[in-house]
Amino acid sequence: MPTTRVQLALNVTDIEAATTFYEAMFGVPPHKQRDGYANFVVEDPPLKLVLIEKPGEGEHLNHLGVEADTPEEVTAALTRFRGAGLEATLAEHDVCCHAAQDKVFVTAPDTPTGWWEYYAVTDDSAVNPEGESTSVCAVACEAKAAAAGGTCCN
Repeated sequence: MPTTRVQLALNVTDIEAATTFYEAMFGVPPHKQRDGYANFVVEDPPLKLVLIEKPGEGEHLNHLGVEADTPEEVTAALTRFRGAGLEATLAEHDVCCHAAQDKVFVTAPDTPTGWWEYYAVTDDSAVNPEGESTSVCAVACEAKAAAAGGTCCN
């Protein structure tokens, strides 16, 4: 059976303090750490917690997502979203959050960026020293998010 976990991405003022806190809270070390970035793979409760250092951001919720195990699950979700009449855009081989991912952006009301992402990591060690997203879709989402006063994962 496919396994998914909710992703919660937070803007934090101090990445070291936040990492120390969440490591103690969930009892697991970070799965990945980069300058100004950390993520945790928490089994119980099933959660992908992403911390992005953005001092002075004001808004602490960065974006929401669902992490899937495989790109096939992402494709199935895209089919399901479109079948339900939801606006959804595929971004294959997107480099975001220090990893290559296949993902779908599904437009959603009342979210910080105007969308949820549903994704699977295809390369957890993607070479991308600046951590910038490379997909046209993600860049468009960043522009939409910026216009709404939010940010995408970067």
